[in-house]
Formats: sequence, structure tokens, C-alpha cells
Amino acid sequence: MSDKAPVLPDLATMVAAYNQMNHYGRTNGMELTVSTPGQIEYRMVIRDEHLSSPNTCHGGVLAGLMDAALGAAALSLAFTKMELVSTVEFKMNYLHAVHLHDELVARGVVDHSGNSLVVSSCVVYRVKAGHSDVAVARGLGTFNRYPASKRDFAQLLMG
Repeated sequence: MSDKAPVLPDLATMVAAYNQMNHYGRTNGMELTVSTPGQIEYRMVIRDEHLSSPNTCHGGVLAGLMDAALGAAALSLAFTKMELVSTVEFKMNYLHAVHLHDELVARGVVDHSGNSLVVSSCVVYRVKAGHSDVAVARGLGTFNRYPASKRDFAQLLMG
């Protein structure tokens, strides 16, 4: 038995492992970028399967993107302590309709990190070349933090 504490993988390695396991994000065309621990961007383009009526995105797609972005912001910070997070609650406000082929970018940031809870906020923007970004949704989420050893994720990271 070794007296040495396990060496944490770097953030890029942990994010890459998360992206491999995140079937939800992949199947919805979501691309995660972590700027720094606690600050992320998720991007996606609205496809036919995201529509609830002709040319209009279902609100659940935006809610899924919002939860993913809020959670990824919290998770990217939790990774630095070999922890994971789970959603306790989140709320969002829908500000504008989203349509087929709209490109969305969700920018999430950790606002508070305590011993057991993390609070993050996010704004989802519709982006178009040559135009100003338009905020289409805003949200706030609370996440429970817990040791990664409680899930198989830790074994994947530590080998």
C-alpha cells in the first residue's frame, strides 16, 4: 500500500473523459469547451429532431442545454478536487424563440462553491455571423458535490 496520494489528471484529460461518456451531449450535437475550472461554453446547432413545431425548437432542448452548461461549469470546478456533481435544482427563463439551424452557445460560470453545494449561472445565446448575439435563455442551478470515487468515473480517470 502506497503512502502517496493519487495524482489528479489534468483538467483537459478529465474533460476529454467526460466528453467520451456523455452520450446525451454527443447525440444532441453539443460541444463542450472549458475555459478555466468553473467557466465553460457549450455549443450546438438546432436540428430537425429538436423541433416541436414547424421551424421552432422544443423548450426541453434548451432546458437540456441549460442543465448541461450549468452542470459542466460546476463539474469543471469539482474535477479539480476529484469530485463530481449532480443537479439539485435549476430554473430558467426563456427569452426568445429558437429556430431550425440556429447556432446556440451556452456560457456557464460558477457563482459559489461551498463544501457540499455549487451554484452556477448560464446565459444561452443565439449567434449569427455579422449580428450581435441574442440572449435566448438565462438560468441558475444548484449542484451537490461528492467524491468521484462513488462512481466509475474515478476509475476511468485514475486507470
